[in-house]
Amino acid sequence: MQPRQPCGPVTNLIARTAFAALACAALVSCAKPVTRDQIIATAWSYTQLEWLPEERHVRHGPDRDGIPVRTPDRSLARHGDDRGWWQPGTPAKGMPYKWGGFDTPDQFLAGIAAGDKAGDIATPAKRLANDAGTSRESRGIDCSGFVSRCWGLDRPYSTRELPEISEPLASWDQLAAGDILLNNGHVVLFLAWRDPARTSLIVYEAGPFPVWKVSANVLKTADLRREGYAPWRYRHLSDPRQRSRQGTRRAGRRDRAGFATRRQRRVKGGG
Repeated sequence: MQPRQPCGPVTNLIARTAFAALACAALVSCAKPVTRDQIIATAWSYTQLEWLPEERHVRHGPDRDGIPVRTPDRSLARHGDDRGWWQPGTPAKGMPYKWGGFDTPDQFLAGIAAGDKAGDIATPAKRLANDAGTSRESRGIDCSGFVSRCWGLDRPYSTRELPEISEPLASWDQLAAGDILLNNGHVVLFLAWRDPARTSLIVYEAGPFPVWKVSANVLKTADLRREGYAPWRYRHLSDPRQRSRQGTRRAGRRDRAGFATRRQRRVKGGG
């Protein structure tokens, strides 16, 4: 199995919570409360986005600023990555992954209508460049940008910053729809447990597996624990103790919804 590369650096997450309350006072003093149903509805909308790719949305090379771009279209396979999924001329569903992306569905549609590129995958060079690796000429969203949008934030919070606006959960058993699982470089949004024994769970994520887009996936709990994921909860939930009605309904419809089950691997980081 090929290890999953981190989408951004996170260091000493637990230690940071000692001063997180002070830091978040300045960072999120204007944060709007959000409900679990609102979080899940936003996540769902990213998976249901319909659009028509065109040749002009493809790029495998530098943009006008000299920033390398690789869109997650089918031709990505010719560049050594088989997780490209959309094809010019064929209707597509779901928002593409974009390094540093923070688009809403409407912003994405407006961008590609204007000729912007559809997505831009994470690469070792982009991880090294961090924000400087973000192309202004591509549209899409990355893992932490996706969580930030679902939580109703007005700017993207990186995987490094998310602990500053969240509380660590004492137990995985406390997870509820709209919480997150975070490790040293990737974040996924929890939807529901898949089975009563809680050996697997359903998440929404913007990441590279099974392809480079926002999708709902089934993950194994043991794999996530082994890879250092920990459960966190957004501080500004308006209903922190409530279960999401939408999360329950959608988990119940998981087979019809076509949630992908990752059987071939659980790998580290990468979104």
